This record gives sequence, structure tokens and C-alpha cells, in this order.
Amino acid sequence: MVKVWKTINLVGEKIVGYVKEMGRMLLLLVDTIRWSLYPPFRVDLLFQQMERVGVRSVLVVVLTGVFTGMVLALQSFHATRAFGAETMVGVAVALSMTRELGPVLTSFMVTGRAGSAMAAEIGTMRVTEQIDALSAMAVNPIKYLIVPRVLASILVVPMLTVIADFVGIVGGYLTGVTMLRINAGAYVANMEKYVELNDIYHGIIKAAVFGLILSVIGCYKGYTTTGGAEGVGKATTESVVLATVTILMANYLLTAAMF
Repeated sequence: MVKVWKTINLVGEKIVGYVKEMGRMLLLLVDTIRWSLYPPFRVDLLFQQMERVGVRSVLVVVLTGVFTGMVLALQSFHATRAFGAETMVGVAVALSMTRELGPVLTSFMVTGRAGSAMAAEIGTMRVTEQIDALSAMAVNPIKYLIVPRVLASILVVPMLTVIADFVGIVGGYLTGVTMLRINAGAYVANMEKYVELNDIYHGIIKAAVFGLILSVIGCYKGYTTTGGAEGVGKATTESVVLATVTILMANYLLTAAMF
């Protein structure tokens, strides 16, 4: 009986700790929004972070998108062939990429490549007291470090998602038409008939939300890092895991609200 109560107590402490941490993240988000409205507006820092988060992630996003589209075409073909609906493969690929897989997989790639870098960079600055030095020089660390990263992520993740959607659809087309011998005209015509602009818009909205999530979590984990080099590694790992899980939960809520 004692062991049961200890287990319940441990689980309760974990839940309470998680809720407290989410509350602190929300407070950081509020501060980020507030400081983003006050001048000076460091556009140079924003473009620098857009290059780091967006441009440097293009290759991995393209590879992820094209192979995802190709796999979707193969799987959809075998599923629809039993019903004689092979020409609907393009619809399955396009809807899957624009609504779900495009924004989700793109945000995962950006989380692993850029979100972890945010946690590592800011965490290193925290443990080496560079953030304290910024405060001593009357430079607000949230405005200088966090605001550009969050704004850049919100802007570039939707752009990367559009790229992933496009190359995924192209990869599915090449696989379906060249390898599986699906009629090209019917393939494209069905996509035009069943895929709407709202499907693309909803995916872009999701991507912007996911960009906000991964950047806030990455910056928060770095900003609250303790314990030297070991703490930086721990914060980086936790940022990737927490951002990935939170993105999946947010994806469900957004999907339920939009469709």
C-alpha cells in the first residue's frame, strides 16, 4: 500500500511540475509578445534568424517532403487498386501533404535542426553568464535573443511547409505516373477537383502555430538552463522531445477545430 501511495505521489509531482513549466512557458510567450511591440526593432537579427531557421533547413525539408510523397503514392496505389480507383492516388497524396504531413513533418525537421540549436545556443549563453552580461549592459535578453527567433520561426516554417507540400506532390506524381503507370491526365484532374485552397491555408496556419511552439519551447529550455555543459545537453534533448509531443497534441486540436 505504501508503494502505491509513493507511486501516486510521484506521478502527481510530475504532473504538477509539468503544469508549472507550461505556465512559465506561457509567461515567457507573453513577455516575448510584449517586447516585440516595443522599439528598437532589430530587423537585422530577424533576418539572421530567418536564414538560420529557414534557409539552412531547406535541404532536409525537401528530402523529407519528396520521399514522403513518393511513399504515400506507393501506399495509396496498393490501397486504391482493390477498388479500381488508382487515379485517386494524387488526391490522397495532395490532401495528406497539405493538411497533415507537410506541416507536421516540416515542424519536426525544424525542431530537430533549429529548435535544438536555439536551446543549445541560449543555454550556453546562460551557463557562461553571457545573458547576465547583456542585462548588465541594459540589453533586454528576451528582446535580443528570443523575439527574433520566435518571429523568424513563425514566418519561415509556413514557407518551408509550402516547399514540402510542393515537392511531396511532385514526388507522388513522378512515382504514380512513371512507376505505377497511372494516367497522368486523370491523376492531375482529380487533384484539381478535390483539393481546395482551404486545405493549403489550413496547413499553413498549422505550420505557423507549430513554428511558435517549437521556438518558444527551444528558447525557454535554453533560457532556464542550469548545470553547466551537462545542463545544456539536457535542455537541448528536453526541448526536442517536448516540442515534438506538443506539436502532435496541437495538431489534433487544430485538426478538430478546422475540419
